[in-house]
Amino acid sequence: MSEFETKSDRKHLVVSKIKNGTVIDHISPGMSPLVLKILGIGPGSKEAVSMAMNVHSSKMGKKDILKVEGKFISDEELNKIALIAPEATINLVEDFEITRKFRVEPPEVVENIIKCPNQHCISNSNEPIKSRFRIFTDGRKVVAKCDYCGKKLYNLQDYI
Repeated sequence: MSEFETKSDRKHLVVSKIKNGTVIDHISPGMSPLVLKILGIGPGSKEAVSMAMNVHSSKMGKKDILKVEGKFISDEELNKIALIAPEATINLVEDFEITRKFRVEPPEVVENIIKCPNQHCISNSNEPIKSRFRIFTDGRKVVAKCDYCGKKLYNLQDYI
């Protein structure tokens, strides 16, 4: 069964393979537009993108999938994706073949990725301080805690 086939009706959504690039699977449903933003892909971008949103997943119920031709993601982009889609899997494709497949893992610490919403936090002052958050999981949710003021953030997509 292809990654875009639904089990209930066995209909296929035909999406061509990519020659070189990245396939991001198991994205939390509805988060693929934010993943594209993290990757710097939008109107006027040169990369060819296939996006499937809210497709059936036996593991997750529903999921999003992105195929990005000509883009190999950086470690910083991986860290950001892991914060909003902790179950995502990454497939690196070269010459139509998957050369590497792995799961994202949220980093233990992130700097300058999340902005602290606490206006009184020192990271929001005129001091030359980078924002820094400790990352941990609470069940299936990724949580960030500011190193400076202790503020906990639960919906990280709102702060990236």
